[in-house]
Amino acid sequence: MSTSMVSRRLGRRLACHQALFDPLREPRNRLRWLPELRRWQAARLRAGFARFLDDPSRRPAAEFFLTDVYGDHDFSRRDDDIARVLPMMQRLLPDALLETVADAIELGALTQAFDLRMAERLQAIAPRRRTLDMELYAQVYRECGLPRLRARQVALIAEVGSGLAQALRMRGVATLLRLSRVPARTAGLSELQGFLERGFDAFAALGDAQRFIEEIRREETGFSRRLFAGEAVEPWTPRQQRRKPPPA
Repeated sequence: MSTSMVSRRLGRRLACHQALFDPLREPRNRLRWLPELRRWQAARLRAGFARFLDDPSRRPAAEFFLTDVYGDHDFSRRDDDIARVLPMMQRLLPDALLETVADAIELGALTQAFDLRMAERLQAIAPRRRTLDMELYAQVYRECGLPRLRARQVALIAEVGSGLAQALRMRGVATLLRLSRVPARTAGLSELQGFLERGFDAFAALGDAQRFIEEIRREETGFSRRLFAGEAVEPWTPRQQRRKPPPA
């Protein structure tokens, strides 16, 4: 994909992302169920990442996914950074890394669209409840539907991880990030710089990045399939604590 095509894609994804998170343009952002839904999903994902978090070589990559890729985190500052420096990014960053940034923005927008849809449905069927459980979550997940877009959501998780892992092998990218640290902080672009640096550091420590990413893709795909099929899913609540690592 050419630089101009990547730039147009990134611009469209940013516009969509900003519209979905704007409470004036999207009033569903004020739904009471939305924060609880996000918190529950983030806790469910963290519990599912327990074995990664207990592995010292995989822990940085797992934490990066949970906080920067697919977690309960406000990405608005990072995305504002991207919008402000888009022309400069086109000149400095390789097309492949720009595509990874575009994938991350698209993932955030798609996840937000699903969260708004689910929060609206939760408000309709459970207006007096205050907390989620797996049974209610599975019901709303199925009723909100759109399995192809759910598959796209999982694919984007894998594409962001793969893109950052591949960028490690690009000549000069690590040096570029290191040299841009002070200018980025001075220009108020610390969120974007931090996202890229954390991703690089996480995957540098990982080793077999593709195996790690494939495990996440396979498990999230299976979880989605079971919910759509109405199959039994292991009961879980956000109060479940991550197991402690085994003694050395």
